[in-house]
Amino acid sequence: MANHKSALKAARQSVLKRTRNRAARTRMRSQIKKLRQAVASGDSKLAGELLAPTISLLDRSAQSGNLHRNTASRTKSRLTRHVNKLAASH
Repeated sequence: MANHKSALKAARQSVLKRTRNRAARTRMRSQIKKLRQAVASGDSKLAGELLAPTISLLDRSAQSGNLHRNTASRTKSRLTRHVNKLAASH
């Protein structure tokens, strides 16, 4: 355990950051799973509705540092491609 005053404060802050980051990561992953399930089930309407909020969450995760910006961009691109492919097939 930390002994110095500044180290104790840093330990407290890291706990808060960790819980906030974990919650954001969970929310992002859940949203991606929902969108992928909609695509897999062939529901183009639901997939189209879920795409914008999912992209927004990915952008926020990249902005906050939870996700590298290139990873976010790659994920957005792949999800968009899947949704567009599904929409084109219906």
